[in-house]
Amino acid sequence: MATPAPRRIEQASLPQPMLYLAFELGQETWKLGFTIGVAQPPRERTIPARDVARVQQEITRAKRRFGLPEDTRVVSCYEAGRDGFWLHRCLVAQGVQNHVIDSASIEVNRRQRRAKTDRLDVRKLLT
Repeated sequence: MATPAPRRIEQASLPQPMLYLAFELGQETWKLGFTIGVAQPPRERTIPARDVARVQQEITRAKRRFGLPEDTRVVSCYEAGRDGFWLHRCLVAQGVQNHVIDSASIEVNRRQRRAKTDRLDVRKLLT
């Protein structure tokens, strides 16, 4: 009686690349921060507020800058606030996995005096 051939199970040896995007939403401008991981310095861009076409352009440029394939998954987040959930729905419709963050849930060292800038907020959201 012949022994059945062993089944071969294929597994990806490397995790799929991912592009992380954080928004700091202002009244006049939005600051975007992009990274592919903790050790990678972020790519930061400032765009006019509510310019979703420009957001998509910046995502494409960030993928090129980090050498990622066009179909790379994008994960984004922003603090809940004045812009509500229209941006969340727009990002999800474009295939972006988005998270709306409660600003109180972002860890801050209370012992140190903390500067409040959009640049620092974007970097904290990226982490």
